[in-house]
Amino acid sequence: MTSATSNEATVTNKDTDRLVRTRPGEPSKPGTGPRPWRVEWGGSPRSPGRPDMSPQPPMNWRRVALVGVTVLLLNQVLFGLFRTETARIKLPYNTFREQVVAGNVDEVHAKGDTIEGTLKTVLPDPNKPKVTAKAFRTERPTFAENDGLYQDLKAHNVEVNAKSPKSSLPLWQSFVFGFGPTLLLIGLLVGAQRRMAGAVGGFGGIGKSKAKRYEAGQQARTTFDDVAGIDDAEDELVEIVDFLKNPDKYRALGATIPKGVLLSGPPGTGKTLLARAVAGEADVPFFSMSASEFIEMIVGVGASRVRDLFNEAKAVAPAIIFIDEIDAIGRARGGSQTMGGHDEREQTLNQILTEMDGFTGTEGVIVLAATNRPEILDAALLRPGRFDRRVVLNSPDRLGREKILRVHTTSVPLAEDVNLGALAATTPGMVGADLKNLVNEAALLAARRAHTRVQNTDLTDAMEKIVLGTERRIVLSQADRERTAFHESGHALLGMLQPGADPIRKISIVPRGNALGVTFQSPDNDRYSYDANYLRGRIIGALGGRAAEQVVYGNVTTGAESDLEMVTRIAKSMVGRWGMSDAIGPMTVLPGPNDASGFFGDSPMNSSPETRTLIDTEARRIVEECNDIALKLLADHRPQLDALVAALLEHETLDETDAYTIAGIDRARQNTNA
Repeated sequence: MTSATSNEATVTNKDTDRLVRTRPGEPSKPGTGPRPWRVEWGGSPRSPGRPDMSPQPPMNWRRVALVGVTVLLLNQVLFGLFRTETARIKLPYNTFREQVVAGNVDEVHAKGDTIEGTLKTVLPDPNKPKVTAKAFRTERPTFAENDGLYQDLKAHNVEVNAKSPKSSLPLWQSFVFGFGPTLLLIGLLVGAQRRMAGAVGGFGGIGKSKAKRYEAGQQARTTFDDVAGIDDAEDELVEIVDFLKNPDKYRALGATIPKGVLLSGPPGTGKTLLARAVAGEADVPFFSMSASEFIEMIVGVGASRVRDLFNEAKAVAPAIIFIDEIDAIGRARGGSQTMGGHDEREQTLNQILTEMDGFTGTEGVIVLAATNRPEILDAALLRPGRFDRRVVLNSPDRLGREKILRVHTTSVPLAEDVNLGALAATTPGMVGADLKNLVNEAALLAARRAHTRVQNTDLTDAMEKIVLGTERRIVLSQADRERTAFHESGHALLGMLQPGADPIRKISIVPRGNALGVTFQSPDNDRYSYDANYLRGRIIGALGGRAAEQVVYGNVTTGAESDLEMVTRIAKSMVGRWGMSDAIGPMTVLPGPNDASGFFGDSPMNSSPETRTLIDTEARRIVEECNDIALKLLADHRPQLDALVAALLEHETLDETDAYTIAGIDRARQNTNA
């Protein structure tokens, strides 16, 4: 029999769609070990202060060009508005000579063949009769060079100037409109270059590491005091912290620190926070980077970033490098899952292997890596000499959950009626992230209810909201309410009647989430293995809703869909994985839930068609036997079933004490093993 850990609570429901469980979205797989929703140890992750190293957005060259063109156009418009030029009429040359002879010309100035000047009286423009002015302009024909114009001008006392008129614009306007656009464009180009240099280190900085660096000695740093519920993992890493603080003690005995430590566990187990705690305790620089940040479209960039990251760490050693989700680049090479042998991911992985092989143990650089899928990592990455130590993080037990709750409630005022130990006992399967969310939801409820302190009712209501779902304000007909009450009472009554089954914590016909009603069960203590009798009891309890409908109404509804999915998984696992069928014997002929190779058809446990048929036959036999037991028990205990239904229709929700009292069943028998 496979020994495994499980701290899972069960919720059965009557719904037309899906089953609501204490782990939303997580199917029931008894005996497969702890399968938490999200895992984290208790702690208040305080992000250490660090310089702002967030990458700058890339330069938008289209925007730069648009701004430049707009500036030039605006310059031309403003130049035209500010430039004041004297309005002049254009006179024919012969008319100009007539005005000179008539004594109507005051002064003239010439530049080449162009003659400009002013008249003593206003004249209309010959080309535009409505336009009149004293200033004029005319062109002297080339053949009229010897017509005696200067003598006529002198004879009629006309002031003659040979220089062109001064610019009508002030000096500052001439400078702004002459040099302003050029200076502005130069400034834009310089700013663009500096922006790109800050983003990627210039055009040659694309291969620079993007790791976030946390400096030693910062006040806001994470330590082991911020960690709770995973004492075993902490103990594994204390030695590394001590080596970084006192390396001579180990080197005197010829010992070298592990080059790499692999933190593995389900998603959310707090691997990143634990790595930060190691760096905080050792008080050394900490380089954090996700494995996916190494990969770019340009081949070779990932390998370049790996080299740069290790060079930076060696320059400030002792230091810690943390690579999160290393399976993004550390997946096993070759096999059916590999599309090529020279892609960017493999080059990056090869560079990591090379860099870790270059350590001698005296550099003082330790590589911490995290993954939730260690089984798919490349064997060369896991061998001693690279990742010498592997630390597995599991979900916390009851005592660990209590410690986590105490850490998360340090800044939350609690009422005197709150018992964190009792709350931890009713939250099997929950981990740090779930417990943190539970405390936060309770604080939100307390604020909404105008409480000055978080009370026990706030915590229990928050627990129901997380585990059972949010209440839906829908109106059910009396017939639907009654059928739902029988369905949930069937689950609850069979759960009470099965020796060793998980106790019934709550029964409700209030619609929550996708369910029209829920029945919540959870063990008194954490379970680490399942026996065949317990699993059969789980199947019987899950079939209780459908069996109650069949006993009372003679037909069934679609509300048992999720119940049937659960019992099918349990029955097939009993037959094909846990050796609980005499027909199959003590063999494993079905892949486990984490066996990724089975998906690609190369699993050594792929069974023959005959074996699969036998598995289906045996699973059907187990389910049918359990269904017959469920029907018989409900028929024999029909008065207790009716009593539970009547109480549910009146109160809608029954807690543990009320449910057992109404059913007339001693709660102590739940502790009796079959």
